[in-house]
Amino acid sequence: MFRKGYMDDFLKDESSPLKKDDLQLLRFYDADSTYKVTAKAELLTNEPAFIIPSFSGTGRQYVRYAVLTFMLKGKAVKLTLYKNLALAQIPQYKDYLFLPFTDQTNGAATYGGGRYIDFRDGDIKDNVVELDFNKAYNPYCAYSGGYSCPKPPGENNLDIAIEAGEKLYAGGKTH
Repeated sequence: MFRKGYMDDFLKDESSPLKKDDLQLLRFYDADSTYKVTAKAELLTNEPAFIIPSFSGTGRQYVRYAVLTFMLKGKAVKLTLYKNLALAQIPQYKDYLFLPFTDQTNGAATYGGGRYIDFRDGDIKDNVVELDFNKAYNPYCAYSGGYSCPKPPGENNLDIAIEAGEKLYAGGKTH
């Protein structure tokens, strides 16, 4: 269900790097329930704005929104959720949260620049959020040049392999 919607979004987005014939080249790990975890969310307040640089050399302003802590494969893991300040000004994206991360699969089985998972404010209930790595996806930069994709901050560099979600694009970069 999630993956079908994910693929459909490429066809709806006018600036998409992929067309219908390219979708067959998307690759995913098999869905694995062990990569769906319940995380404790510590909401952060009065965080200063900072720039998350992109691979194109530009950057956008974000704030650290919450720190997620959870156990995965027997290891204690911590990741930070961010809020894009420019997107927060647009009504339909005001509650949008962004989780960029890197892990030990990057550059081999998955895109070298890391992967992303999207959230909304309402996904956090009573300081708990469901984190499903099966929904991890590649940024547009994984498919083509000319996009400004945020680099996952160092604090979200995991020292474990996340063998869930989207793998390397089988078509290489389309341009």
